[in-house]
Amino acid sequence: MAGLGLSLLLKLFCSLLFLSTMAKPAFARLSRSRAYIEASCRTTRYPALCIKYLSSYANTTSIQSPEQLAHLALSVSIYRALYTRNYVLKVAKELEASKVRGYQVVKDCLAEINDSIEQLSQSIKELHHLGLEPVGDDFFWHINNVETWVSAALTDASTCLDEFPVGKMSKLKATIKGKVLNVAQATSNALALFHRYATKYRATRATKKP
Repeated sequence: MAGLGLSLLLKLFCSLLFLSTMAKPAFARLSRSRAYIEASCRTTRYPALCIKYLSSYANTTSIQSPEQLAHLALSVSIYRALYTRNYVLKVAKELEASKVRGYQVVKDCLAEINDSIEQLSQSIKELHHLGLEPVGDDFFWHINNVETWVSAALTDASTCLDEFPVGKMSKLKATIKGKVLNVAQATSNALALFHRYATKYRATRATKKP
């Protein structure tokens, strides 16, 4: 488990490094990055959260394309998932040791979060391949893979949320549900931003067909 977490953190670092290599120090450029992020985030389901998480990177990274924004959004999503996984894992161990009721629910949720992290990891790796390939049939195959994996990651997070009741619950369970909801919302936003990126290239390909 620790090895998996380290591997994912390294992938996350590489993804953010990819973005940072595109950075330009000009203040006007960074202002345009913030404006671009804010405008793009308004098309997502949770725009306030999207702007909150992504705009902070505009201070160090120039974001001016759907591809860059998709990389950033997916990196943020997996970071939130890893953070939440560590918290839920800690809680699960404490509940198991004390034999408190509710351990199974938390354990099941943890399994869903782990699945979500794996799907997001695959999507980030696949998105990296997209930047290395020319637009063609294989390119769109990679796009479909990313969309499938991010959708699956969102489903996993939503399944975890379904484990918790809608009404009154303990403070601990409410905290877990809040953190997982945060992951689901960040992933939903990432999926929406990736859809914008994918739509751009599908439209480009369609206009080139005879």
